[in-house]
Amino acid sequence: MVARPYGSWTSPITSDLVVAEAIRLDQVALDGAAIYWTESQPQKQGRCFVYRANPGGKPEAVTPDDANAFNVRTRVHEYGGGAFAVQDGTVYFSNFADQRLYRQDAGQSPRPLTQAAAAAGALRYADGVIDRRRGRLICVHEDHTRPGQAINTLASVDLSGTHSHDLAPQVLVSGNDFYSTPRLSPDGQRLAWLAWNHPDMPWVAAEAWVGDIQGDGTVAKARRVAGGPDESVFQPSWSPDGDLYFVSDRGSGWWNLYRERDGAIEPLAPMEAEFGQAHWNFALSTYAFESAERIVCCFVQGGVWRLARLDLRTRRFDPMALPFTSLSQLRAGPGRAVFLGGSPSEATALVELDLGTGTHRIIRRSAVLGDELRPYVSVARPIAFPTEGGETAHALYYPPLSPGFTAPAGEKVPVLVKSHGGPTASASSTLSLAVQYWTSRGIGVLDVNYRGSTGYGRPYRLRLARQWGILDVEDCVHGARHLVEAEGADPERLMISGGSAGGYTTLCALTPAGEKTFSAGASYYGVSDLAALARDTHKFESRYLDWLIGPYPQDRQTYAERSPINHLDRLAVPVIFFQGAEDRVVPPNQTELMVAGLKNRGIPVGYFLFDGEQHGFRKAENIKRALDAELYFYAALVLRSGLHF
Repeated sequence: MVARPYGSWTSPITSDLVVAEAIRLDQVALDGAAIYWTESQPQKQGRCFVYRANPGGKPEAVTPDDANAFNVRTRVHEYGGGAFAVQDGTVYFSNFADQRLYRQDAGQSPRPLTQAAAAAGALRYADGVIDRRRGRLICVHEDHTRPGQAINTLASVDLSGTHSHDLAPQVLVSGNDFYSTPRLSPDGQRLAWLAWNHPDMPWVAAEAWVGDIQGDGTVAKARRVAGGPDESVFQPSWSPDGDLYFVSDRGSGWWNLYRERDGAIEPLAPMEAEFGQAHWNFALSTYAFESAERIVCCFVQGGVWRLARLDLRTRRFDPMALPFTSLSQLRAGPGRAVFLGGSPSEATALVELDLGTGTHRIIRRSAVLGDELRPYVSVARPIAFPTEGGETAHALYYPPLSPGFTAPAGEKVPVLVKSHGGPTASASSTLSLAVQYWTSRGIGVLDVNYRGSTGYGRPYRLRLARQWGILDVEDCVHGARHLVEAEGADPERLMISGGSAGGYTTLCALTPAGEKTFSAGASYYGVSDLAALARDTHKFESRYLDWLIGPYPQDRQTYAERSPINHLDRLAVPVIFFQGAEDRVVPPNQTELMVAGLKNRGIPVGYFLFDGEQHGFRKAENIKRALDAELYFYAALVLRSGLHF
């Protein structure tokens, strides 16, 4: 091994490799024996395509890659998800550019089903379920054609395609601020859905409802099944024999499985584990029915996801031994389950599991790691550490690793602390080449699941109530200091980086009222002005800050105190900013005010504004440029060890 300072090691895990073959796997659906899914491809400007795999067959593209530049994405809630549905080989999808619904019959070109709005994208659709009996799609509809905030409803769209693009959707359920997960009972006579209202987010309070479908297709006799101000309900689903199932954190404070049978609600597998996820996107699924007698489900404990089978007659709960620690998009049918799975040594992949034999096959990988690169992979190690108030926080630590280099004797480890977005979300242990890009160069990575993250129960999830910008920052700071004490990290070379809400945490950590911890940072489309965010953001998150900070403008003083833009005098370390020009969640003006303030004070600052990008980067050239720029920035101003490529 060659002795070379941390941060200067050469690595074959380059930014080109990070984006070259990487794709983002998203929604999964079953249509008979065929498996359908969407994937975002950075090399094609981040566009999303529907793919299909028949039994034993290879993946084949369904969405045409032609001059029409179809892009299977919906902008409902801005974060989207649930952009397509499929039945008998016909795909119905939302197209990103105009947000219209399209019908694509097998072997045919897509044709529009819904009317074009006067302003492109003003009528949006997501999370659809096909009502075969009535020839329609029931979905979440978001209407931006009127002044003020968008109007969200559950609506139906005719699927014939004959004259449907001239017809307005039929509104079925209205009156709440938000809806998701419309699901039809097996006999087509009842509709279940989730609803919630401002100022709550769905992981704080959401309700499951059921209504009867009338002869004219409308919904009547709606009743609330579960949920309320102190209960979050997730993923209502019908069993093959017509019982309603759902996930709820009632009582125990853990998202567990329940069902309603004969008017009574009963728990199915009570345990201190989470069977739910933060509802940022549509079409999430953590359980599915193999049959009327058996559920396949995934759950998380201590940041690690597992798959299990639940016998609904005996209540026997059998976890399965599988090589995956991250699971999502679970679907099932007789004898099989399909899901997205990953592990610390394998990137996310689309997996088909034979429930009889326990064997699985990989259908599609999000990234391919050659055998020659495996010695460079640093495996995430879950850690828990003490934080303020005698509480405990969680993180994943990736130590530096290279088969060809070691550090000179006595040198301490530089560490990049990662603060995840949301903030109600979590860090994943699944192999990420973007993380290995750092560790293989001799830089440790600490991915913090600060208080307020999901996967550790409702009390932990809700710890950020009125505490955003405080507890999350404390946990990032204490996590970094824990590494200094326990892992030999260099207190003079601690950096912090985050995107969106994680960018806000980053900027707060860089503007402390007291002792400085970090020597530099990177903000990816991060919030710097909370009051501006409260005044200028989209409907879905427009009242999120009421819960995270306090109602605005009543608590404007708190907003001012916790906004990094108002504490530039405390910022004395270099910061680099990355921003999408079309970001509606965190508009560019927030970042530009921060950049200007730093320049005026003579603090080293970098700023990259990417045209054609929204809240999160999808284009290969921009992902590559941002990754390399962040490394160069730290190398020049913090690491001071020289770069070797």
